[in-house]
Amino acid sequence: MAHLTRVLKSEWTKVTTVRSTLWTLVLAFFLTVSIGIAFSALLKNLSNEERGGPLDPTYVSFSGMSMGQLAMVAFGVLVVSGEYSTGMIRASLGAVPQRGVFMAAKLVACTALALLVGMVTSVATFFGSQLVLGEEKASITDDGVLRAVVCGGLYMTLMALFSMGVTWMLRSPLLAFSILMPFFFIVSGILGVVEATRKIAQFLPDQAGMTMLAVNDLTDFDRAYGPGGALLIMLAWVAAALIGGYVMLKRRDA
Repeated sequence: MAHLTRVLKSEWTKVTTVRSTLWTLVLAFFLTVSIGIAFSALLKNLSNEERGGPLDPTYVSFSGMSMGQLAMVAFGVLVVSGEYSTGMIRASLGAVPQRGVFMAAKLVACTALALLVGMVTSVATFFGSQLVLGEEKASITDDGVLRAVVCGGLYMTLMALFSMGVTWMLRSPLLAFSILMPFFFIVSGILGVVEATRKIAQFLPDQAGMTMLAVNDLTDFDRAYGPGGALLIMLAWVAAALIGGYVMLKRRDA
């Protein structure tokens, strides 16, 4: 237990003292909150016809989540790949030869930080957006709203963990960024609107994650599952990525 505590302290120090890593979390907060508030202010002045239907004030407040998630992806990539790109991974595994312990400690440290930032971001973007929506705002006590706000923080955290698992498999920041960023920023969206791939795309991690934020049927997701099923899909993707990452970490030399 003492050994695990020391490893946890070491990993916490790593993740909280690297500026580039911390800036990704700041960027995640700024993008999510600012875009959510701006989009809410824009839709407030439009009619239902111009909006394409009734307003879902809770989901609208998370309009910036699609951009904020990219910053969380960057966080997940950097906290893992930084040690590989600098060669520090050799020293880390030399100090902690039990690779499962090493991976678990990094996951605990990064999950704690990502969850804190994710929850603060989700709460801030919800309340900030409701302020500008005026009479059309939602209350945190409305049915499903509190669950959606909590899921917003969980979604950002799970995206970071998924990215960590993928990066452990690839071990290269260039490869991880070149695959994850275009996929979540462009490819997933395209697959989601093309009729031939729409039914498959709904099970991708980002599209399931955004479904977690739905409060009612006003968003017209046309999904085969609800927010609860979306959370299970996200957890399955994260588990698969982390298991794959552990297998690669266990089998490959530093």
